[in-house]
Amino acid sequence: MAARTLAPHELISRCDPDSLDLGDLEALAGTASIVGQRRAVEALEFGVAMRHAGHHLFVMGPPGTGRRTLVRQAIAAQMKADGGTRSDWVYVNNFAQPHKPLALELPAGRGAQLKADMQALVRDLRTMIPGMFESEEYATEVERINADLKERADQAFGSVAREAQQRGLALVRTPMGITVTPQKDGEVMPTEVFEALPEADREALKKAMTEVQEQLLKVLRSSMRLRKEHADRVRELNRAMTRLAVGHAIDDLQARYADLPKVAAYLGAVSADVIEHAEDFRPREDEAANAEAGDALARYEVNLVLDASASQHAPVVEADLPSHPNLVGRVDHTARFGMLVTDFRLIKGGLLHQANGGFLLIDALKLLTQPFAWQTLKRALQRGEIRIESMAELVGVIATVQLEPEAIPLKLQVVLVGDRHLCALLQAYDEEFDALFRVVADLGSDMPRGADTERALARSLAAQARQRGLLPATAGALARTLEHGARLAEDGTRLSAQVRPLLDLLHEADHVARGRAPGPEAARIEAADVQAAITARRARAGRIDERLRETTLRDIVMIATSGQRTGQVNALSVFEYNGERFGAPMRITATTRLGQGQVVDVQRDAALSGPLQAKGVMILSSFLAARYSRLQPHSITGSLVFEQTYGLVEGDSASLAELVALLSSIADVPLCQCLAVTGSVNQLGDVQAIGGINEKVEGFFDICAARGLDGSHGVVLPQANVAHLMLREDVIAAVAAGRFGLHAVATVDDALAVLTGLPAGSPDRPSNETVNGRIARRLQQFAQLQRGEPLAVRHRGRGAPRSAGDNHNGDKP
Repeated sequence: MAARTLAPHELISRCDPDSLDLGDLEALAGTASIVGQRRAVEALEFGVAMRHAGHHLFVMGPPGTGRRTLVRQAIAAQMKADGGTRSDWVYVNNFAQPHKPLALELPAGRGAQLKADMQALVRDLRTMIPGMFESEEYATEVERINADLKERADQAFGSVAREAQQRGLALVRTPMGITVTPQKDGEVMPTEVFEALPEADREALKKAMTEVQEQLLKVLRSSMRLRKEHADRVRELNRAMTRLAVGHAIDDLQARYADLPKVAAYLGAVSADVIEHAEDFRPREDEAANAEAGDALARYEVNLVLDASASQHAPVVEADLPSHPNLVGRVDHTARFGMLVTDFRLIKGGLLHQANGGFLLIDALKLLTQPFAWQTLKRALQRGEIRIESMAELVGVIATVQLEPEAIPLKLQVVLVGDRHLCALLQAYDEEFDALFRVVADLGSDMPRGADTERALARSLAAQARQRGLLPATAGALARTLEHGARLAEDGTRLSAQVRPLLDLLHEADHVARGRAPGPEAARIEAADVQAAITARRARAGRIDERLRETTLRDIVMIATSGQRTGQVNALSVFEYNGERFGAPMRITATTRLGQGQVVDVQRDAALSGPLQAKGVMILSSFLAARYSRLQPHSITGSLVFEQTYGLVEGDSASLAELVALLSSIADVPLCQCLAVTGSVNQLGDVQAIGGINEKVEGFFDICAARGLDGSHGVVLPQANVAHLMLREDVIAAVAAGRFGLHAVATVDDALAVLTGLPAGSPDRPSNETVNGRIARRLQQFAQLQRGEPLAVRHRGRGAPRSAGDNHNGDKP
C-alpha cells in the first residue's frame, strides 16, 4: 500500500463522557472493583478454593494493577462460601523435658480460657496450700511423726547407755560428737586414775570401750535411717495434704477439658508437679526467696501464641517484613545476673502462626531479599508444620542448649505477589517452586478498550476516589483519565490495567480543582483539572527534556528541520525520567563506497549499542543484499552513525531510518530534513510497529514548533502504529490546521517515496527516474568495478546518477 497522510481523528481515540453512564456518584463509593482481569480472577478463585497441599498461589503482574485488592476480594468471596474453623495454640511447660515446651491445640477461644484457668489455679493454690500446712490436722500429724522418731531414737541410745554403764563406761557429748569414756562413782574417770589402774583392768576397759563404740556407731547409722524415714513420712504427708488441697481444683479443670486429651494429660502433669513441689507455694520469710518462689511458679503459666477467637473468619495476614523470625516466630531472652535466660513463656508466634487456618500474603521480592526467609517458608510448607528455629542455630553460630518448642501443624494458603520476572526466575532456578506454588494468576498490564470496559473502569475509579475522600469526578474528567490510560497502554484500542497511576492522577487533579476554586465552586473534578495535572506532572519531570530541546534549538545538538540532505535522516528516540517518557530526535548519517558487502555499524564497533540495535543493522544489511544484489556481487561498504550520541543506543526502532539513510547515500538522492522517521524493518522490507510512538512524535513536533511550523514538517511512522496514537491536543490541532503531518507507511518503498519525493520504483529496473532504479544502477556499477570492468562515461543530465567517484553525501544541487 502507498503511504497515506493521517487525518486528525486518527491521532487519538477519544472517550465519550456520555457513554460512561455514571449515574449517582454518591452511590459509587462501595462499588470499587478490579476491571478487565477475568483470567486472573478465575485463577484466584480456583487457588483460594483449592485447599490441598502444594496449591499455593503466585499472583504476578506489574505494580498498580490491583494485585493485592484482587486477592482480598477473592478471599472474601471464598470465606462467605466456606467460613472454616480455626484453633487456638498455646505453649506450656514440659515438666519432663523443660527445654522442649509442649504445643497444645484448643478450639477457638479456649486457649485464653485455659490461660485464665491456670492463673486462677496458681492463685488459689498459693492460698490453699499454705493454709493446709498451717492447719491443726497437719501440725498434729507432724508432731506425731516427730514424737515417733524421738521415741525410737531415744530407745536406741538408751540401750547403748545402759550397756555402757553396766561395763563401767559413760556416753559423753562433746563438740566432736558422742564419745565413750571410763567412769568411776558416776563421774568420768580422770586420765591419771585410768593410767594408775593395773594393766589387766586397763585392757578390759579398752576392750569394753571399743565394743560400746561399735554399738554406738550402729545406733547412729540407724538414726540416719530414722531421719530419712522421717523425711519420707513428712514428704508423703505433704503430698497427701497437697493432694487434698489441689485435687478438687485439678479435677474440675480436667473435667472441663476432658474433650481435649492432650490438655487433660497436661493438667495431670501439673497436678503431679504441684504435689512434688508444694514448698514453692508456701511463703518465705526472705523477700528474695519469695521472689524466687514466684519465678518458680511461672512454669504453670500458659503462653497463648495464637488466639483464633479474635476473628470469626479465616484471617488474611499481610507480611510487611517476611524475615525468618517474623515468619516462624522466635524465642526471646531476658538478662538475669549477667546471663541471658529464657523459657517457654518467651516464645513468640510468627506470621505463619497468625495466618494458620487462613491466608498469608507476602511480597515475593521482600521475601527473597531476607536471609533464609525463602528456605524457611518452603521448609514449613513442605513439612506442614511451624518449627521455631533461631537463625544462630541454623548457621551454627552457637552450640548451647536452646529451647526446642514442639512443632505446630500448619494449614494455610500462601499467596506470593510479585513481578513476572520473579516468577519466571523461581520457576527456572528453584526445582521446589512448582511443587508448592501450582496456581499462577497472571494479571495483564492492559485490557481491551470497549464501551463496557470504559464504563466499568470509570465507575471503579470514581468509587475508589470517593473512598479516598476526593472530590467527585465528572464524566468528562473520567473520560480524560481513561484517555490517559490508553496512552499509558500505548494503544488507542486498549486501556492500562495499572489503576494506581490513574488514581494518582485523580489525586493530583483533585488538588488542582481545590486550588482553582477553594470555595463551594470546587465541587467536582473537571476534565481541565485532569489535563492540568497531566501537564504539571510532565513539567515536573521535564528538566532533561527542556535541556535537550534547548541544545537542539541552539544547534549544539545538530538536528536539521528544513532543507534536503543525502544520507542524512532524523530518527526518533524515547527516554524515561522521573516516571515520565519523552521523545527526542537524533541524526543518523550514512556513507557508502565500493566494497565487499559490509555495513559498518559504528555504534556497535564502539560498544555503544545494545543487541537489539545490532540485530536491526544486521537485518537491514540482509535486506539490502537480498533485494539489490541477488544476481551480482554485493560490492558495497556502508557506514552508519548515530551522530552526537555518547551513551548506549538500544532498540531496533531506528532501523527504518538507518536503511533509508543508506539507500539515500547509494542512490545519491537527498532526503527531506523536515520529516523524522521511526519504525523497524524486517528482511522483506516491511515496516514494523515500535514503542513510544506518541512521545517520539511529540518530541519532534516540539522542536519543529519552536522553530516555526510551515506545513512541511511531519513524522513518518509505521502503519501498524496508527492504532496506538494518543497524541496531545496541540499536535492534533497543528495537523488539523495543515501545519504538521503524520505519514503512515507499510514498506520501505513507502518511506522512500515520502522522504525523497520520487517514486520508489522497482529494483529490477535500473533507472534514473525512481529511487530503487538509481540504487540498482549504482550497485551494478559497483559490481562492474569489482569485476574490473570499465564504466561507460556519460554526460550526467538532470536527475542522472553521479559517477562512482562523486561525493555521495553532499547537498542536492
